Amino acid sequence: MIFVMDIGNTNIKAAVFDGDRLLRRWRCATDTSMTSDQYGIIMSDLFRYNELRMEDIEGIMFSSVVPTINYTIEHMCRDYFGKEPRLLVPGMKTGLNIKYENPRELGSDRIANAVAVSTLYGGPSIFIDFGTATTYGVVSARNEFLGGAIGAGLRMMNAALSTGTAKLPSIELVLPPRVIGKTTVSNIQSGIIYGYIGSVEKIVEGMKRELGGDSVKVIATGGMAHLVKSNSEVIDEINPDLTLTGLRIIYEKNQI
Repeated sequence: MIFVMDIGNTNIKAAVFDGDRLLRRWRCATDTSMTSDQYGIIMSDLFRYNELRMEDIEGIMFSSVVPTINYTIEHMCRDYFGKEPRLLVPGMKTGLNIKYENPRELGSDRIANAVAVSTLYGGPSIFIDFGTATTYGVVSARNEFLGGAIGAGLRMMNAALSTGTAKLPSIELVLPPRVIGKTTVSNIQSGIIYGYIGSVEKIVEGMKRELGGDSVKVIATGGMAHLVKSNSEVIDEINPDLTLTGLRIIYEKNQI
């Protein structure tokens, strides 16, 4: 069995795979103040709750966009799993031709997403990860990662509006029934959410045009994917396990 972790700015998503079969997945908060023992206890409890044994894990792979937590996670893996974890870094085998000017600038979560999309869906495809930031990536029909775009996530936009102004409140991210709001809360909801969906549609439209047509699959993952898909036709499919699956595939490609 393989244990994989996707360490994001807000959450750590984790999963256990038996071959290509996902057995369990869960998430916990990303907290750079926690120790390796604290994370070890959390993982021990989650394994026990899901009726899994840590000693059955044969290998560990993780991606991280939070460098300051990597040592803690590596230390936790050694102490609690008895395994040396593999951090997804440039130079690992991915099966992709990465057409990025500086591949070392490319987030490891985006590499994992690209590998999963290429393997599961083929190209040309666009993938969108609705996390703390909203990241877009493009995989060509020739198995190339062509690049993409990065923007603020919905929660980041909401926080920026409330902290950057004197009187505007932080609001619940619920789509209002009308674009023309009648209250301050519905005005903010309309501006943030309808504006966000519109920006996603515009970016995807531009990417499809640059790829030369509409026969492009759009795959989404992340917390806000369902909100966008239910209010727009731009997304073809949601895969909540895209990044974790990509990590599992990369681990297998790098087995000695």
